[in-house]
Amino acid sequence: MRKFRPSSLSAAAALAAVFLCTAPTASAAWSAGPSASDTGRRIRQHTEIIQLVAKQTRSENVDVGKKGLSPGDGIVIAEDLYRDGKKIGDHSVVCTYILTKPGELQCLGTFALPQGQITSQALLHLPAAASVDIALTGGTGDYRSARGFVHTVPAGTHTVPAAVTERRLTFHITVDDQQED
Repeated sequence: MRKFRPSSLSAAAALAAVFLCTAPTASAAWSAGPSASDTGRRIRQHTEIIQLVAKQTRSENVDVGKKGLSPGDGIVIAEDLYRDGKKIGDHSVVCTYILTKPGELQCLGTFALPQGQITSQALLHLPAAASVDIALTGGTGDYRSARGFVHTVPAGTHTVPAAVTERRLTFHITVDDQQED
């Protein structure tokens, strides 16, 4: 496995770092969407709005196959997740180049939080927009039925996308709560 460092990957790494995180904040809205099932359970849903800061701790480019940037190459990113200045979890993401000109990355990520993990997925197009919405695809623990999206924007005053190693994340998570009838 060879490492490569083309300058176009810096922007991709910054964008991929955008990709995912979570921990509950105080905002939760209940929706009474009862749906009966054969087991006599009603399903209630609630939505959580979670705001975190993701700080990149590591980023590695991976070159597979022919030398240089090509489909199948990737980026691996690790981030720490913070709420109110306190570390509450971490996030990892793996992105694989599908196309190189124009750049297109398929990214899969996991946010590890005290209440469980949240998984996410996105197809990112380069050059990337400053803000990106990423689909939440499931989870474990309190987030086992998680769905929704996370909205990401750069934190601070970075003007060069490749320099963005810190992002503000706003999770819009809907989860099911089962109750006996």
